Amino acid sequence: MHDKVEASLRQLFPVLGEAAITHRWGGVMGLARDWVPSCGFDRPSGMAWAGGYVGDGVATAKLAGHTIAELITGTASSRIDLPWIGHQARRWEPEPLRWVGVTAGLWMAAGADRAEARTGQPSRRVEWLNRLLR
Repeated sequence: MHDKVEASLRQLFPVLGEAAITHRWGGVMGLARDWVPSCGFDRPSGMAWAGGYVGDGVATAKLAGHTIAELITGTASSRIDLPWIGHQARRWEPEPLRWVGVTAGLWMAAGADRAEARTGQPSRRVEWLNRLLR
């Protein structure tokens, strides 16, 4: 997977030439069913949460930290009115249906990428994938 990412990077930025790519990151992504991150604070229980960053974790975690601090302290700010506050996505299906759905989604996304690379046109598979995620 990293080799494909590096090849794409070099294709997008030919100025890189043969510059060494010395660091890579990969891992499981935490995501909600609708791909919308969320954060919030439940005052009665004292529990705060944040997650579902879908690959944008560094910047979003910093934003979530500031936002949760403001929710806990009751500090008014434009952050505490963002639509991700208290957002709840529809739950994933139970296993093994969740696995089947995720696997089908990955297959559809890879197929859409291949079709778009081959034709240069948007793939209809993306529409199907969006339906799966709703």
